[in-house]
Amino acid sequence: METSEAKAVYERRKVIAEPPFGQIKNSGFRSFSLRGKEKVEAEFSLVCTVHNFKKIVKKASTGSIRLEDLKKVRKAA
Repeated sequence: METSEAKAVYERRKVIAEPPFGQIKNSGFRSFSLRGKEKVEAEFSLVCTVHNFKKIVKKASTGSIRLEDLKKVRKAA
């Protein structure tokens, strides 16, 4: 952490990786309900999907994105 390169990596990590995990924890998810790697992976995928869905709904309700734009993206995929 003393080199400028290490500081740059850490700064980038704060912006990219850490916020979604903090947001998920703040929304109430603290521990897994299931046991086993496959079940935990499935549960975490569901938690992440809900997190992303909440972000889309919030953006749509504030007018940041239009539902017509989402339909265009869906057709393109």
